[in-house]
Amino acid sequence: MTTTRRDALFCLSALCGAPFARAQTRSQSWPTKPLKLVVAFAPGGPADTVARMLGQRLGQPVVVENRPGAGGNVAAQQVAKAQADGYTLLVTTSAFAVNPNLKRDAGYDPSKEYVTVNLIGGTPNLLVASPEFAGTTLKDVFRLAKTEKLSYGSAGAGTTPHLCAEYLFKTLNKADIVHVPFNGAGPALNAVAGNQIPLASVALSSAVELVKAGRVKPLAVTSTKRVTSLPHVPTVAESGYPGFSFLTWVGVFAPAKTPRAALERLNSESNMILFVPEFQQQLDRAGFSPIGGSLAKANDTLQDELRKYAKVIRDTGITAD
Repeated sequence: MTTTRRDALFCLSALCGAPFARAQTRSQSWPTKPLKLVVAFAPGGPADTVARMLGQRLGQPVVVENRPGAGGNVAAQQVAKAQADGYTLLVTTSAFAVNPNLKRDAGYDPSKEYVTVNLIGGTPNLLVASPEFAGTTLKDVFRLAKTEKLSYGSAGAGTTPHLCAEYLFKTLNKADIVHVPFNGAGPALNAVAGNQIPLASVALSSAVELVKAGRVKPLAVTSTKRVTSLPHVPTVAESGYPGFSFLTWVGVFAPAKTPRAALERLNSESNMILFVPEFQQQLDRAGFSPIGGSLAKANDTLQDELRKYAKVIRDTGITAD
């Protein structure tokens, strides 16, 4: 993490001290029982990893309950109907912003039924190529796509790496590169490493070790700046697409009518946890960088993400129905 980012987080944690104290004053009786973190995906994934990391540091008993299904929709529907008392929270990924735009009826409304407690961390996507692919840059990909039939793999239809690649390949470049959905990033990467398909778009965290081992070739990362784990890999923005940025994030959400005092306390505690060096190291090992911020910033960011994915899905014509 850069010095600037550490300083920003230090200032953030200091600023959060006041609302944290006020929340404690107004809500001495909260919490009086364990919190439940409902994770929208199966154990072992990024949402589950972050939820358990948070649960160990929140300062009160926490029960983590995995409720995978329908790309995160099962858990989102469940928590939306839970009692809004600050004890039941949803931990999910960018799918929370994608699914209401991707499906005619996702079963929940993120703007009306939820408040964003905090966005904990984000990881960019990575575009990789097979060892035998006759190129090493995005420009090579688009040059070869004019004369060859190319395909790319992803962790599945509707995932953020899929949407990211479709937008880059087809909307911005009009390149007819065929999507091959896999059941997870691992199988997609194995297919690329084995030269079964030439390209893949996956979350950075799932591909770093294969890149370092030389089993796949990195082409570009979708963050606005290069990542410390792969500093030699250019960003998509550097490769000719200024402002291009796609992150897969993990966030914590509460039912819309959750008491303000509980929301402020949860937000301030999660922000202070983000400043703990050991937690930062855990995030880094998981391939994430911290995000954090106030309740207002978190909810504004979610609205930005909803608008972004509405445009991406509209422009690409992707549908899950």
